[in-house]
Amino acid sequence: MESNDDICSGERRCRCFWRGAASLFVFLCFFLNGTEAQIRYSIPEEMKKGSLVGNVAQDLGLDLKRLRSGRARIVTGENVQYTELRTDKGLLVVHERIDREQLCGDVTPCSFTFEILLENPMELHPVTIEVLDVNDNAPAFKNNHLQFEISESAALGSRFVLESAHDADVGANGLQSYILTPSDHFVLKEHVSPGGSKYAEMVLQKGLDREEQPRLSLKLVAVDGGNPQRSGTVNININILDINDNAPVFNQTTYKSKVVENAVKGTHVLTVNATDADSGSNAKVTYSFSKSNAEIEDTFHINEETGCITVAKQIDYEKEKTIEFMVEAKDQGGLADSAKVEIEVIDLNDNVPVINVMSFTSPVSEDSPAGTTIGIINVKDLDSGENGHVRCAIEGRVPFRIKSNVRNYFALLTDADLDRESVPEFNITVVASDSGSPPLSSKMTFNLKVSDVNDNAPVFPVSLYTANIAENNHPGVSVLKVSAKDPDENQNARVSYMLEEHEIGGTPVTEFVSVNAESGVISAVRSYDYEQIKELVFTVRAQDGGSPPLSSNVSVRMIIQDQNDNAPQVLYPVQTGGSVLAEMVPRSADVGYLVTKVVAVDVDSGQNAWLSYKVHKATDRALFEVGLHNGEIRTVRQVTDKDAVKQRLSVLVEDNGQPSRSATVIVNVAVADSFPEVLSEFTDFSMHDKEYNDKLTFYLVLALAVVSFLFITCLLLIISVKVYRWRQSRVLYHSNLPVIPYYPPHYSDTLGTGTLQHVYNYEVCRTTDSRKGDMKNMQAMSQSLVSVDGADADTPHVTKQMSGNFSQMSTLVSLMFHHYLYLLFMSENLLSFYAGSILFSRAVESSCSKVT
Repeated sequence: MESNDDICSGERRCRCFWRGAASLFVFLCFFLNGTEAQIRYSIPEEMKKGSLVGNVAQDLGLDLKRLRSGRARIVTGENVQYTELRTDKGLLVVHERIDREQLCGDVTPCSFTFEILLENPMELHPVTIEVLDVNDNAPAFKNNHLQFEISESAALGSRFVLESAHDADVGANGLQSYILTPSDHFVLKEHVSPGGSKYAEMVLQKGLDREEQPRLSLKLVAVDGGNPQRSGTVNININILDINDNAPVFNQTTYKSKVVENAVKGTHVLTVNATDADSGSNAKVTYSFSKSNAEIEDTFHINEETGCITVAKQIDYEKEKTIEFMVEAKDQGGLADSAKVEIEVIDLNDNVPVINVMSFTSPVSEDSPAGTTIGIINVKDLDSGENGHVRCAIEGRVPFRIKSNVRNYFALLTDADLDRESVPEFNITVVASDSGSPPLSSKMTFNLKVSDVNDNAPVFPVSLYTANIAENNHPGVSVLKVSAKDPDENQNARVSYMLEEHEIGGTPVTEFVSVNAESGVISAVRSYDYEQIKELVFTVRAQDGGSPPLSSNVSVRMIIQDQNDNAPQVLYPVQTGGSVLAEMVPRSADVGYLVTKVVAVDVDSGQNAWLSYKVHKATDRALFEVGLHNGEIRTVRQVTDKDAVKQRLSVLVEDNGQPSRSATVIVNVAVADSFPEVLSEFTDFSMHDKEYNDKLTFYLVLALAVVSFLFITCLLLIISVKVYRWRQSRVLYHSNLPVIPYYPPHYSDTLGTGTLQHVYNYEVCRTTDSRKGDMKNMQAMSQSLVSVDGADADTPHVTKQMSGNFSQMSTLVSLMFHHYLYLLFMSENLLSFYAGSILFSRAVESSCSKVT
């Protein structure tokens, strides 16, 4: 920083002096009022725009980041902003020209105050700027000429009040003194009025002689104390009158009164009174305002004859609380007296509170917590006392509240959680009212919009969608449409649909159905077969476009409807390739004899699977009939000898579908009492059938031989193994070989007694070969030890066990032999032989499993 010697010269030197004094003053104010964070600067007037006022960040102890994050700014209720805050450097600079005289007039010291407002959290730092006067105005008189009429008989020491010069500057730069030239008859005496202004009086020091010098011309010079010095001049013309011995005298030296602000024009304030001991025209007194308060004529009016003072224009308490001025009483001879008038202005509640918006945030997110600041307002009332005390409230029932932490500053806060889906915007009306009588109030409405957040998941109207689709559908056909609503807006309400991962019978659901991501239309991917799958149950997820996205699921059930696309299938009687199977009916069969039953199924369902049976063709329609619903073939009449042995029926099996489907089965019936008779009747088989049956017989005989061989081999092997084990066990019991004990893994000998703590399973092995025969006992400790001394005692038990094995084995052999004979007997009929071989193989497997 440069020293004063380097940069100060003339007027600049004066400014630097005041700037240094201002810095010292700010330093003292900061430490004396640190808790209130108030700072004060002093600067000279007429500084150039952009001139430095002070370092606000340093003086307030704030970080530059805090200034930027808190959106620091100057808050002032005036129209003109004289200073500017540069938040990037924390400096306060001059923004507009500052004229102290225009700003404060005669008031000293001159200062203006504003606040530096920071948000998050809200801070308010008052700043006072004192504007120092610069000698830029010269003293000036209101009139260029002053006219006096002084009697020649004026006594020495007579005083004549001169017009006061007005200097807009103050202090040392203001009016300092008067100079009167020439000063042969008069001497100048200076005074200070109650208001603080200086005025001068001419005091007669040398008698006047009208005949010698009827007129006097003087000059009154007003000089200020600035550097360089400035002055103003007024010419004084004095007419010397004839003798007038007595001057008017006021009956009071000071007059006091009160007037209500905004009093109408002409309102009486007070009346002054002065008397003159002279008579005639010299005793006639006129009243006027003193020339030292020339501006008072705009506010009040005085009657020259009566001395009645009335209001000339409305008085504003907020501008002037007390008015002081001088009045003069002058007679015809020019003699005068003066008196002081003090008028107190009474305040009225005539100013409505003014709401100023410092900040307002709209829109506000709906997930903002309660207590979020959405705006800051400042309320000003120019009245004083209770008339200027303001309070704020919110009109109506809205989820907001007003909070005041700093005088006349109010924060608008949320008082509850917001929900855009319920109320998308609010009109908040703030009412500011004072405490006057009657109170005055003003309103301001804020329109607050609530911005959306993704706090609502898509919602389906139902929990389950059900749809029907006929089987054999075309791939790609639309089945149904799911729809979910999201009360959010814009992207948060954009719903897309997708299938949840799921398998149906081991196959991903995407191979069965698909869903349109935008419309929610579910389409079939493939053609469905009811006989393979009856219904599809899957889940559709609706997901919005928020971040993070929200979703919800709905179940979809697609019921596949059966179509009559399958014909009935006959299970019995079996239709073989070339062989003829016949059902035997004895000739002694009565009416209603059950010949056989046609068994058929239809893989369709419902009425498509309802089957009906009827005879399509028959050798003798009068002999047999078919049950319509059960397929049973029964005789209609008594069988006679005349009936042919060979009967052939064609049975039609038909379902109930639309259109219906059918199947036909041929049933051969042999009407005979013996098997040879049937063979003789069915000798007309074709050669092809005989060759087929011969080959079938050969294969069946071959299979029977192989199965018999395997059976005998297994039987011999089992007998050999059992005999061998029995012989080994006999050898073991009669031998004197030592026993090799085998202990379990958790075995422990407690205190050498051989007693175990718990119950265990043991495997006792006697010799190396004896491991082929083992015993496992699930017994307590007292019963799990096997004595090896008493071998004879165990011999009956072993013998009984072996005898039981032989008995079981003989039973099995007997059973298998009977099965074998049965198969040989049934082999006369080829089909029965084939069935018998199957039964025989199953019997062998069952017997082997029992033996092993």
